[in-house]
Parts: sequence; structure tokens; C-alpha cells
Amino acid sequence: QIQLTESGGRLVQAGGSLRLSCKASGQAAQVFTTSNMGWFRQAPGKEREFVSAISWNGYTTWLSDPAKGRFAIERDNDNYQLFLQMNSLRPEDTAVYYCATGLQELGTPRPRGTYWGQGTQVSVSS
Repeated sequence: QIQLTESGGRLVQAGGSLRLSCKASGQAAQVFTTSNMGWFRQAPGKEREFVSAISWNGYTTWLSDPAKGRFAIERDNDNYQLFLQMNSLRPEDTAVYYCATGLQELGTPRPRGTYWGQGTQVSVSS
């Protein structure tokens, strides 16, 4: 069992903030402390795109260009949780946000994930 469960998405107005959470369970929890973790998002009709990632020990983070200066990724290894703090939200941030592990190609323009949660909807109104 590999399970990642996102929460925290909702409708907010532009300029607002959200904090997304991802809880790992099953095998995802068992290897959580040695796994890089990340967030991706997908808007309707668009490809799933990378948002941010964090190394297994939390010492290295990666941010996509749209996320830079606005988002921050964090993890709590004691509780098998991943977070995405989203500030200064824009309508173009509207998407389903997915928690992912089994990350590859971090540091490249198109990082990849292997295992995914079900996603949480973030909607930003103008």
C-alpha cells in the first residue's frame, strides 16, 4: 500500500493564502524519511506540472518559476507529512494539486513523480 492523501484545497480570492497538507501512509510512510517529496498541479486541459519538491532531509528545496517567491514547501518527517504554503495566490494557480513521491529529474525543467495522491482542488478567484 502506497497512499498519499492531500488536504487543504479550497476557494480563495486572489492574494490569499492556503496551506496544503499531504499525509503519507502505508509504504509511503515507511519510506517517507528517506524519500524526496513534491507537489505537482494540473489545470483542466493542461499537462500536470511540477510545483515544488523537498529532499528527504528537508535540506534542499526546488521551486518552479511560478512558485518562486510565493510558495514554500515543508515537511514533518516525524508525522509523515508534507506541506505547501501558498501565498499571494493568483487565478492561474487554480488547479488540482497532487502530492507525489518517487521523484525523478529534480533540478531539471520537468521533474517527474511516480506515486500520487488523489489531489486537492485549489481555486483562486479574481
